[in-house]
Amino acid sequence: MPERGLGLAVAGTVIVLDQASKWAAEHWLAGRSLRLFDWFDLQLAYNQGAAFSFLSQAGGWQRGFFIAVAMVASLVILAWLRRLGPGEGVTALALGLVLGGALGNLIDRLLWGHVIDFIVWHYRDWYWPAFNIADSAISVGAVLLIMAGFRPQRERRA
Repeated sequence: MPERGLGLAVAGTVIVLDQASKWAAEHWLAGRSLRLFDWFDLQLAYNQGAAFSFLSQAGGWQRGFFIAVAMVASLVILAWLRRLGPGEGVTALALGLVLGGALGNLIDRLLWGHVIDFIVWHYRDWYWPAFNIADSAISVGAVLLIMAGFRPQRERRA
């Protein structure tokens, strides 16, 4: 089924880009920050929490919790991808983004015990928590899923 293949291809691409960018960040940003624009830096950070540092200071229990959540979410997404019908390409794309992001961060948690972040947006003295390609893919995928959910059922299957 083309939709399932699209979702899996997108997930694989996200994982490769995410892991390659984290490897590059660890090798080129260790101990320094790189300012690209007045509002955008690359700076290595380690996050023991979820996206955008949620629960990063929770004391350690969150690692196992987020590993379990990522595994369950990945299984649910794989089952959802399997059930997609023709014309559900947007949903397949969205699910692939979320799956790739979840697995990208899961790999970090399993290998290192934390997630590698390096993208920092800021405005004057206000800084958004550091994030990575996986977090971005999850966020974009979630927005696409919400948007796809607003389409009438007959359009989604057309």
